[in-house]
Amino acid sequence: MNESTARVVMGSGDHCLVADPDGSLHRCRPRRRRDPRPVCGDRVEWSADSPDGWIDVIQPRRNLIERGDFRGRPRGLAANIDRIVLVVAPEPVPDALLVDRYIVLSEALDIPLMLWCHKQDLASSAQSMPMRAIQRRFEAMGIPMMTGSTHDPEALNRLRTATRGETLILVGQSGVGKSSITQALVPTASLRIGQISASSGQGRHTTSETTLFDRPDGGALIDSPGVRTLRLDHLQPGAVDAAYPVIAEATRRCRFNDCRHGSEPDCGIRAGLAAGHIDPEALQRWQRLRQETRG
Repeated sequence: MNESTARVVMGSGDHCLVADPDGSLHRCRPRRRRDPRPVCGDRVEWSADSPDGWIDVIQPRRNLIERGDFRGRPRGLAANIDRIVLVVAPEPVPDALLVDRYIVLSEALDIPLMLWCHKQDLASSAQSMPMRAIQRRFEAMGIPMMTGSTHDPEALNRLRTATRGETLILVGQSGVGKSSITQALVPTASLRIGQISASSGQGRHTTSETTLFDRPDGGALIDSPGVRTLRLDHLQPGAVDAAYPVIAEATRRCRFNDCRHGSEPDCGIRAGLAAGHIDPEALQRWQRLRQETRG
C-alpha cells in the first residue's frame, strides 16, 4: 500500500477506523455525505485531517458480505474476503438451517467455504452424530473440512498453513469457540481491541462491531457479530438451490416450470420424497429459505 492507502479495520455509522501501512489507526469519515459507506476489509484512499481524516475513494471490492436489515435492505458488513470458515461443535448442537445459510452465502458470493469441526475430541458418540451428518454432507459437496481444537497445536498449524495469507471470516453459532480460535490465530487480538476502542472513541461498543485483525503469519481475520443471525432477504430465491443440489436437480424433473410441488402431476420433488432421495427436513429448510429470499 502507498502512503495514502489504508485498510478499514472497523466501520460504524458515519465513520470508520483505518490502518495505514505502518499499522497506525486513524478515524475517518466519507468526504461526501452521499458517498458509499466503507466496510471492514475495504481498501481505501484517505487524506489526513483533524480531528478525523477523510475517505476519498473506496477501491473496487472483490466481494461484499451483506445481510438484510429489518426491511430486507442489504447492509454491508465485510469486503474482500478470501475464505469463510464455518465453525461447528458438538455443543451447541449444530443448527442445520444456519449451516445452510452460510453455504448459500458462500456460493452466491463465490467465496470458498471451509468447515472447522471444533471440540469434537470432547464429544460423546451421541453428541458427535449431528456433526458427522454435516461432515458427510460437506464431503458430498466437495467442501474442505478440518477437525481440531484450540488445545491441539498441530490442528491449528494445519489451519494456519491451509489459509496462509488469506483474509478469513469466522461464522457459526454462539458458543462454538470462535473467540478462542480468534485468540489462537491472533494472540494480540485483545490488545488490538483496546487500541481500536481508544482510537474509535466507542469504548466497549467496539466489541459489537465487525472488526479486522492482522494475522501474524500473514493475512487477516474478521470477526463479525452481524453474520451470527444471517438472513438472506437480499438474495434471489434461485441462490438457495446451491445448498440443496439434490432438491435443485429434482425440480428440473417437474413437468411444469412453475410447479408448486403440491398436487401438480409429475412433480420431481414429490417423486424424490417417495423414493427416499430427498430428506423431508432438508426440503422444509429449502422452502423456508426460498420464501425468505422473496422478501
